[in-house]
Amino acid sequence: MYNIKQVPEDFVVKEVSNVKAGKKGRYTYFLLKKRDYTTEKAIQAVASYLHIDRRRFGYAGSKDRRAVTEQLCSVLGSARNIKIRDLETAAVGCSDTPISLGDLEGNWFEITARNLSGDDLALLKKNYEKLKKGGFRITNFFDEQRFSKNNAEIGKAIAKGSFKDAVSLVLESAGGYEEAMRLYLKEKPNDFIGALRIIPKKVLQLYIHAFQSSMWNKAAMQLRHSKKNISLPLVGFGTEFEDRKTESVFSSLMKEEGITQRDFIIRKIPELSSEGSERSLFAWIKDLKVSEPEKDDLNRGKRKIRLGFFLQKGAYATAVVKELFRPPPS
Repeated sequence: MYNIKQVPEDFVVKEVSNVKAGKKGRYTYFLLKKRDYTTEKAIQAVASYLHIDRRRFGYAGSKDRRAVTEQLCSVLGSARNIKIRDLETAAVGCSDTPISLGDLEGNWFEITARNLSGDDLALLKKNYEKLKKGGFRITNFFDEQRFSKNNAEIGKAIAKGSFKDAVSLVLESAGGYEEAMRLYLKEKPNDFIGALRIIPKKVLQLYIHAFQSSMWNKAAMQLRHSKKNISLPLVGFGTEFEDRKTESVFSSLMKEEGITQRDFIIRKIPELSSEGSERSLFAWIKDLKVSEPEKDDLNRGKRKIRLGFFLQKGAYATAVVKELFRPPPS
């Protein structure tokens, strides 16, 4: 069975940005290089090291934790370059506009797949040819990193106004906010909204997005045989369905989850309200390169291969690897 991310260097991500830095502006753009950090934790570490308010930073998208990644970020004002363990920043210019979610074209991935047997390599070859025949198209599923432990469940609880349940689920996770939340609840035992607000806004929003993504995946599973690259909604309070079939699928899913579109207007934590958005049903793997098998230096008697490819923003490289090693249906 293949193995990726055995070491962070097995999963390299280089953001392809669509923003340009100039020579003047209120915001400093900098390249953030990180190893074995989530993007949010890395930004928090940089902010703490430089004694700058976290709210002055911006970035276009979250990158994998167990990886070596490069991405463009912004900070209001100026900031010196830093180099600490597993983190490095380098200023690249200025602008009057901060970098925000979605300000990228996509990502280039360099992935090492390890622990490969002869059967794995044969399967890879067969699936590569199948993907090639289909134009290197895959269903644009959100993958496991989107969800982590309890993320979708926390988002669902928040949307339904079950803040006590949301706090309980967060306390079961390992996001790094549990101790501060417990201390807060010791002082204010019934202030569950206050406890949630200890968590950074971007992370709280990720819980809502994880729940929306979970429903999207379920809908995509039912609609993936479409011949057209339709857009499916990440359902929010403003979602309007383009056709009856899609509306029917999502209506059934929302009924199953006990949720309505109006539930995404979160009056008690209004900054988490979500109007909704869209996501392409399919994604295309561009410039896919597969190396010749090599001896795997970390797994005795096994082989490894290196993959390189570009994906549009929001698409998951791990989903590509799964397609390349997907076993035939039984």
